[in-house]
Amino acid sequence: MSHPRIPLFFAGARQDAHSTRTSPVYNPSTGAVAAQVPLGDATDIEAVIADAASAARAWGERSSLDRSRVMFKWRELCLAHADELAHLISSEHGKVFSDARGELQRGLEVVEFSVGIPHLMKGEFSDQVSRGIDMHSLRQPLGVVAAITPFNFPAMVPLWMLGPALATGNAVVFKPSERDPSTGVRLAELFVEAGAPPGVLNVLHGDAEAVNALCTDPRIQAVSFVGSTPIAQHVYETAAKHGKRVQAMGGAKNHLVVLPDADLNMAVEGLMGSAYGSAGERCMAISVAVVVGDETADALVARLADRVKALKVGASAAEGMDMGPLVTGTHRDKIKGYIDLGVKEGATLVVDGREHPAQASGGFFLGGSLFDHVTKDMTIYREEIFGPVLCIVRVQTADEALALCDEHQFGNGVAIFTRSGGAAREFAHRVQCGMVGINVPIPVPLAFYSFGGWKASAFGDHNQHGMDGVRFFTKLKTVTTRWPQGVDAASFSMPVLR
Repeated sequence: MSHPRIPLFFAGARQDAHSTRTSPVYNPSTGAVAAQVPLGDATDIEAVIADAASAARAWGERSSLDRSRVMFKWRELCLAHADELAHLISSEHGKVFSDARGELQRGLEVVEFSVGIPHLMKGEFSDQVSRGIDMHSLRQPLGVVAAITPFNFPAMVPLWMLGPALATGNAVVFKPSERDPSTGVRLAELFVEAGAPPGVLNVLHGDAEAVNALCTDPRIQAVSFVGSTPIAQHVYETAAKHGKRVQAMGGAKNHLVVLPDADLNMAVEGLMGSAYGSAGERCMAISVAVVVGDETADALVARLADRVKALKVGASAAEGMDMGPLVTGTHRDKIKGYIDLGVKEGATLVVDGREHPAQASGGFFLGGSLFDHVTKDMTIYREEIFGPVLCIVRVQTADEALALCDEHQFGNGVAIFTRSGGAAREFAHRVQCGMVGINVPIPVPLAFYSFGGWKASAFGDHNQHGMDGVRFFTKLKTVTTRWPQGVDAASFSMPVLR
């Protein structure tokens, strides 16, 4: 049985790839292959980059107000097609429909922020910095930039990059994950429908060959990446070596600290949504709860166990499901391997999600798993699992909890649940982490702030979206102006203000 080939998108239209290499795209709810995505070869890569390069200058020269109007129309079209886009996300990723709609909404919030680009790109002006001399700064687009995105958010993370990159006047080569590529093609199609010229937003499918080409091609001026830490580090080092600006977001092991005075009902609800939402396939998922005091831990685990066992797991399109399947069978089996290892290393498996009745459908399903008595030396604590597995670590003091967060190799997101304003403020001030939630389990900043972690969770000097996104996708130029009013004698010393 032949399967449809997912097209590339360049020259303003869907295009069949030259490459004969392909990778399967699954329906995770059934386990069946739904399509084949071509893995771009040198011919495809050249066609897409060349098309972006030919369109970049004219797009960058258009007024920021003109680009803003295209961005606004794009947002409107995405909202009009929201159900269609969410179904594409669910069918290839596996997350439930309501989660897919939420993902799309959070991505479009960055597009909404980017609609304000005429204001966001304003520079500074200083009158009379010296006699008859004024000075001003301005921001200009870089040219052609690359956006390389992960499988877990086929719409949100791309829109985080595409919003500021396009609004500031760049042409973009967008490489979505080969596991769920269709949403990216549809977003590009809607961008052209919104009035954007052909070549401004292009979609290139591929694997390591495409990624390495984007990191080394001299026409690409910047690379924005989200994915695992080893690949993020590779992208950062390779692209930076070739003179490019890079923002590369990596992995995470997000902690949620529960103090003895916390509202346990609030903590349970927060942990359930943040650990098991989207089957744990989120870089901001809470995968570790650090509980201060055995009494608090006993009470929390007892409440969590019943809730985890009651999770509704089924096909992503089914009504009322809490969790859909994992993205591929390989990924599901990797998570099973982590659960096996946790048992072997001595953690207490309170709820075992390895064998779930939903697997009878042939889909890539796991139930939720809950570990207690996890220690910092265990693999399931040290490494990012990226699945529906929550680890409980018991400590006796708030300082121990803070130390665990600080010592971990990742520093993406962290949360603390407490009724004490003083304790929360002290924790937020001291913790070595990029994003902090206080009684908020998934502290993803809104579009007008910036998203980014510390330590092995991020490489580069700029975060995603917010003003950091505007700064990343533009270069700063400073102009010093003097108009003739008589001629000064030549000066051979360093000019100074007078």
